[in-house]
Amino acid sequence: MSLLVTLPSKNKTQVEQKKKSLLVKILKISGITLATILGLLIILPITFADTITEKIKVLANENLEGELNFSDSELSFFKHFPSLTLTLNDFNLNGSQPFKDQSLISAKEIGLGIDIPSLLFGSQMNIDEIYIDNAKINVQVNKKGEANYNVYKSDSKDTVSSSESASLKLERIQIENTSLIYNDLATKINIKATGFNYIGKGDLKASNFDLETKAEIASLNFAFDKEEYLTNKKVSAKLLTKINTNSLSFVFAENDLVINKLPVEFKGSFDFLKNGYALDFNVKTENSNLHDLFTALPPKFITWLSKTEIKGKTDAYFTLKGKYAASENLKPSVTFGLKVREGYVAYNKATNPAEKIYLNFQTQLPDLDVSKLKVNVDSLYFVLGKNYFSCILKTEGLGKSIAINSKIKSDIDLEMLNKAIGINDLVVKGKLNIDAVANGNYNAEERKFPVTNGKFHLSDGYLKTSYYPNPIQNININANLENKTGEFKDIAFVIPQAGFKFEGEPFDIKASFKNFDDILYDVKAKGTINVARVYKVFSQKGLDLDGFIKADLSLAGRQSDATNKNFSKLKNSGSLELKNIVTRSEYLPKPFTIKNGLFTFNQDQMKFQNFNGVYGSANVVMNGYVENAINFVLAHNQILRGNFSFSSDELN
Repeated sequence: MSLLVTLPSKNKTQVEQKKKSLLVKILKISGITLATILGLLIILPITFADTITEKIKVLANENLEGELNFSDSELSFFKHFPSLTLTLNDFNLNGSQPFKDQSLISAKEIGLGIDIPSLLFGSQMNIDEIYIDNAKINVQVNKKGEANYNVYKSDSKDTVSSSESASLKLERIQIENTSLIYNDLATKINIKATGFNYIGKGDLKASNFDLETKAEIASLNFAFDKEEYLTNKKVSAKLLTKINTNSLSFVFAENDLVINKLPVEFKGSFDFLKNGYALDFNVKTENSNLHDLFTALPPKFITWLSKTEIKGKTDAYFTLKGKYAASENLKPSVTFGLKVREGYVAYNKATNPAEKIYLNFQTQLPDLDVSKLKVNVDSLYFVLGKNYFSCILKTEGLGKSIAINSKIKSDIDLEMLNKAIGINDLVVKGKLNIDAVANGNYNAEERKFPVTNGKFHLSDGYLKTSYYPNPIQNININANLENKTGEFKDIAFVIPQAGFKFEGEPFDIKASFKNFDDILYDVKAKGTINVARVYKVFSQKGLDLDGFIKADLSLAGRQSDATNKNFSKLKNSGSLELKNIVTRSEYLPKPFTIKNGLFTFNQDQMKFQNFNGVYGSANVVMNGYVENAINFVLAHNQILRGNFSFSSDELN
């Protein structure tokens, strides 16, 4: 059984009318509220526009050293909704001394976000946001370390107590589509960034605060001492920095960057000290693609990279730790490491790529002192078809004393290697075999040399560069280095055979040097070298050579016999002829030409006869001899004695 109840139509109509009435009331209230809000959004900027602009001018006059200009201003909630923003159009701020006439920041517009409670109820208006659009930021530091960004005056009592002024209590900085130049002549660092977008959030008015940052750069260039290290690199970053303004301390807690395609993690700290600063920077990338590492390298690799297939995984790290204080001669220490696993490089679809590349490399530079340099190549290995290269190298120190532990073995076809890795502007060929082991200390003052057994053999070598159309060919070098005791007296460096041919002219040399405490030498050289053409193969900016040298030498003897004037035991003979040797250098205003000159060797004496030269319009003629020439070349602190005549038709 069911019961059906039907409401009267009159009651149903009343319910619908009540619903409609309620909806109308809600819409009216919402409309009034919205209209009120919109009215306030329009009226407040109109009411306070002049007041806020005036306070900004007072703030600028009281706190800025640099000259500030803008064409006009507008106050609105709609520029950066919901923030009340004062926009300064055609903005320009000049730098501090000594750059007062140069722009520090110029922008189409700069927006200043106004804290509304401080505007309505406070005695001092607070600016808590800054918006910079389409700006040019130009940071300059001269050789004395004077910067143009020191435009903000230190706080004064008058500034703090002024009821008419505004104050900076930033919580947000936003930069869009901006270009940045940082040119520091003191540190020789130059940075250029375009398409710079940045958002920084934090309680910047507090003495201790966390700054959360997101940044993107469309194109970043970085140069040190005029050498480009990054060019047109894309960078994206997500950073968290802890800042203590009382102690001027910065802690980089979480910082993730992407340089082109390479992910990089950056952590560390930076503290300003009374006489310097303390650094603790750690940069690393882990388990990254080897190809992505190359995308972050200097621009000279970019064209090569576009034609090269690269595979493998890599880890890399860089640290900079310690104090820098010039007055105390304190410098930080640097470490760098790079690992490569299962590497593969094939340039231009090479038939035989370099593969199975393994590298474990670490280096340390304590206190930035090169004499303490440590290098550890725990392994470097790759294969090339049936060829291979293997290396272990550990060194400590640089300069007067070096500890060395190394082992190198190779059986490499250089032409195959050249095609695999694509060395620009260079063609090399030949078979290179190396089998060398060295362990011990090198110290010339203590007459110490690593225990060494090394063999180097290059056969059918060929070298051609883009600087000259013809190659150096038929390069054959066979060399052995041996030391069984670690003493200078037991060094034996022997070149049983070495030579090359260039443009049809052969040059051959054989040499032997034993006992470096009292060198027993035996050198034979014969052939002609066209200096100009050989030089052009290698080319060097700022220097030019011409002419040729013809040698037919046989030098044999012991160093002590030359020192003790036992000339009968020396077997030094032969000649060295120079013709039309022309030297052009950026250090010489005019070319220096040796028209012809003949050096003849006889025991300890080297004679030069009819040595004719030209410098500018002056003709020079020299004749004579020098003594102790062999000793002068082989040993330190030896005196070159001689007797010669010099004449010239003019001397300017």
